[in-house]
Amino acid sequence: MRLSRESRYAVQALIFMAEHAPSDAYVGARVIAAGADLPAAYLHKILRQLTVGGLLRSRRGAGYALARPIEQIEMREVLATIEGPKVFAGRCIFWREECSESDPCELHFVWRELEPTVEATIGATTLAQVAAAATPHG
Repeated sequence: MRLSRESRYAVQALIFMAEHAPSDAYVGARVIAAGADLPAAYLHKILRQLTVGGLLRSRRGAGYALARPIEQIEMREVLATIEGPKVFAGRCIFWREECSESDPCELHFVWRELEPTVEATIGATTLAQVAAAATPHG
């Protein structure tokens, strides 16, 4: 499994929104980019994807708002929105383009056994849990 930089930025942006914007508040892309320390130009594309995927709402001139409470947004949805529906299936842990049953990487068969567990765990993980874990305590 390999996740793109876009997925990381999407998660960072959603965590920022979860922590700093009430559920019905719209936040501008520049505010999100500055607050989450992300490149603004790159973030616009990601925010549009999250909107099309039903995770955000957008309003021209106002920005973006979470489409649902953070307890109802699964991380599997976030990753599938950015990476595509087969976010876990068939992805090489070493980023090899040609990793397959007939041409496996060194950990292909181990990863194949772990994939369902990883997918289930991420599917059971919500944005609320990720945001809580990302928030420094103390």
